[in-house]
Amino acid sequence: MNTKADAEADREADLRTDRRAVPARLSARERLLEAADELFYENGVNLVGIDRVIERAGVAKASLYDCFGSKEELIRCYLKARSERRQARIVERMAQFQAPRDKILSVFDLLGEIVAQPNYRGCAFQRAGAEAGAGSSIKGACDDSRAWIRAEFTGLARAAGAHDPESLGRQLVILYDGAATAAHADRDLDAPKAARALADRLLPPVA
Repeated sequence: MNTKADAEADREADLRTDRRAVPARLSARERLLEAADELFYENGVNLVGIDRVIERAGVAKASLYDCFGSKEELIRCYLKARSERRQARIVERMAQFQAPRDKILSVFDLLGEIVAQPNYRGCAFQRAGAEAGAGSSIKGACDDSRAWIRAEFTGLARAAGAHDPESLGRQLVILYDGAATAAHADRDLDAPKAARALADRLLPPVA
């Protein structure tokens, strides 16, 4: 006797037509987020429709609305997940160093490794923020991610003895953003190295 769950599983199986479909071992929410991460980052959040995400995830359309309620919420969750991963990478890299100056410079070294990856398409938060409407939850997620890295730079600038840590934190974010943009738009893979050199000059000298 077929149950409702069996019928739902059959419908989801019918949707698994994409060769790069997300593995079925994940939950519907996880599969949708993984598909969104691939498609939104590669193509942009506005260009990719929900049907394409559903096809890649291999789930029923109802699953998307049950898990997220709307495309906007799916995008917000996608950005939040990317932000958490980026924060974890940065924290892990900075933990390898003791001096605040070295921690700051290590962030630019990490960026250099990231932009050299063949699937690098620029900063996900810059791109999504440019496509988002003012006041939307998508813009808010982008702003939150940017606020975190600015706070990290500012706190480290203060610990390094900067005269005006807020101003230096802002300058470091500008260097970070510029390097990420140049690496994608101009394929200048040395942009993070150049930004690191400038950051080194901006930081207070070692006592």
